[in-house]
Amino acid sequence: MLLDGDEWRATLRGFQSEAWRLETLPQYLVPQESEELEAFRAGKRIDPHAYSSAYTEDLKRIRGEGKRKGRVHIVTRPLSEYLQFEFSRYYAPHVLAGEDVRILDVTDRENPLPEVRDFWMFDRSTVVLMHYEDDGTQISRELYEGEPADYIEYQRIAVAESVPFLEYVKG
Repeated sequence: MLLDGDEWRATLRGFQSEAWRLETLPQYLVPQESEELEAFRAGKRIDPHAYSSAYTEDLKRIRGEGKRKGRVHIVTRPLSEYLQFEFSRYYAPHVLAGEDVRILDVTDRENPLPEVRDFWMFDRSTVVLMHYEDDGTQISRELYEGEPADYIEYQRIAVAESVPFLEYVKG
C-alpha cells in the first residue's frame, strides 16, 4: 500500500517509542529545499545552536516524551554538495535538538548493507520503503507488508557500523 498525504503524516507522527530511518543516497531532490540549497551554494550558513524550526521543536517534544528518533546515512567521500548542505542545514541542528544522527562511511570499506535501500521503521514493527529515482527524486512511499525482522537487523548493523554525526564531522 502506498502512503501519501494524511496517511504518511499520521504514520510519521504516530509512533509510540521510536522512529528510525536509513538513508543511502548522495542526493535527495526535494523542491521545498531549493531556496535553502541555493543559499548554501551562495555561502550562507545557519548557526545550528540558534536555529529553530517546526522539525527541531518536534524533536524536542518527542525527546521530552521519552521517544527516540534516529537515522543512519550511508556515505562515501568526497561528500556530494547535497550531503554537505544536509550536514550543515539539517543534521547539525537536528542532533542538537535530540535526533540520533549517525554516519556510515563506506569510502574505504565494504558496505555492510549493499542491497538495502532507504526506509523508515516505526516502533520496530512498521516499515515504510522509500522509493527514489536515480537522481534522488522521490517516487513513492510503500508500507511494507512483511515481517520487519530483516529491517530490524539492517538497523542493528547500520547503528553498529556507524559513528555519531558530531564525531564524524570532527574527523
